[in-house]
Amino acid sequence: MSHLIVYGGRPLAGTVSPSANKNAVLPVLCATLLTDEQVVLHGVPDITDVSKLLAFFRELGSTVEMGAGGTLKLCHGPLLDASRARVPAGMRSSIMLVPAMLHRFGIARIEDDVTGCTLGVREMDPHIEVFRAFGAEVAMEPGAVTIRAPRRFVATDHWLDYASVTTSENFVLCAVTAQGRSRLTNAACEPHVQEFCAFLALMGARIAGTGGSQLQVEGLDSLGGAEYTFADDFHEVATFLALSAITGGDVAVRNGASAQFPLIDRTFAKFGVELEHRDGFSRAHVRGPLQVRPPFTTNILQKVEAAPWPYVPADLLPIFVALGVRAEGSVMFWNKVYEGALGWSSELGKFGAHAVLCDPHRLIVYGGKPLVPATVESPYIIRVAIALFMLAASIEGRSTILNALPIRRAHPHFVENLNALGATVEWVAGD
Repeated sequence: MSHLIVYGGRPLAGTVSPSANKNAVLPVLCATLLTDEQVVLHGVPDITDVSKLLAFFRELGSTVEMGAGGTLKLCHGPLLDASRARVPAGMRSSIMLVPAMLHRFGIARIEDDVTGCTLGVREMDPHIEVFRAFGAEVAMEPGAVTIRAPRRFVATDHWLDYASVTTSENFVLCAVTAQGRSRLTNAACEPHVQEFCAFLALMGARIAGTGGSQLQVEGLDSLGGAEYTFADDFHEVATFLALSAITGGDVAVRNGASAQFPLIDRTFAKFGVELEHRDGFSRAHVRGPLQVRPPFTTNILQKVEAAPWPYVPADLLPIFVALGVRAEGSVMFWNKVYEGALGWSSELGKFGAHAVLCDPHRLIVYGGKPLVPATVESPYIIRVAIALFMLAASIEGRSTILNALPIRRAHPHFVENLNALGATVEWVAGD
């Protein structure tokens, strides 16, 4: 089931609860390998990337129990066998299994692609630099990268050339059991990085500076078990609010992360959408047709710039592109993170949209054009598949989103939630 059939033109209405952020869940799952004690996690989403990691744990010999409501009990124990398991392919978070594998076995092998979404070049170099900084040896072998290290790392100071989320998390995973105090400068500070560090603190890790650009980690001999409930995913909250706005609907979205929304609120407002946060829920209000709010400086275009937190997250840029297509007016979208994340813009033209790709990082959308149903193809990028769905849902008639499967990497029960809100959408098998 890889394509979506969408019958658009129906306003969405009702109440929906978001799932946990996969970008918090996956590194937390990797971190559980650092302890022999039981870990209990609540709110684990039923998504493909989680399934891959749990299958990997079972192959190692871990005890994995998934209960009702997304409650997961994990116990890795001291008698795991690394030779029985292969690091999962096709997901960026697999690289974060390396520190725990080195901690337990002194060796880790990456034999498959671990690049994740096709956003551009997803280099491994920053991760390799971190592993080497802690004393690991890295070798290219036929069909694999092999990383070897002593059973205990030695603390280090490291300065990232870019505030990478997964590289920052890999540094912390190495540092929490290293001998001595480690320091990372130019660390990522996204909400999911903060959630990841909060979970490690429950395991006993000593991390200072969470939420800032410099982290200090005091290494321990071992970490303990923990019980943790994941927070609402602000990406999914924003996605349902955008779907409500673009379809002219009224969706109340549970939102335990409203403190992370001030800049997201202002970005929605650029398209004439006012967000309201009250009593643990959020709503999108639109008065009349979507309309691009002109900037105060009259000789420039309205713009949305996506960059590492606390900027607008690059993962959310596609949903704003969809709003820009529908809104009357012109907007420049600037992805300062990935050079391959806007190549899908040609698919917008199949709906009748007018969009010009200026260069790999900048896209201008001339919104408010008449749109028609279409068959479009999604790249392997989660939020792009959703952005194409958003447009299809706003256009009366039958549209098809080919290769929409990336949605299942992050959003459990996506179609079921949408149909409950009044959409008419279904998965169909691909070729």
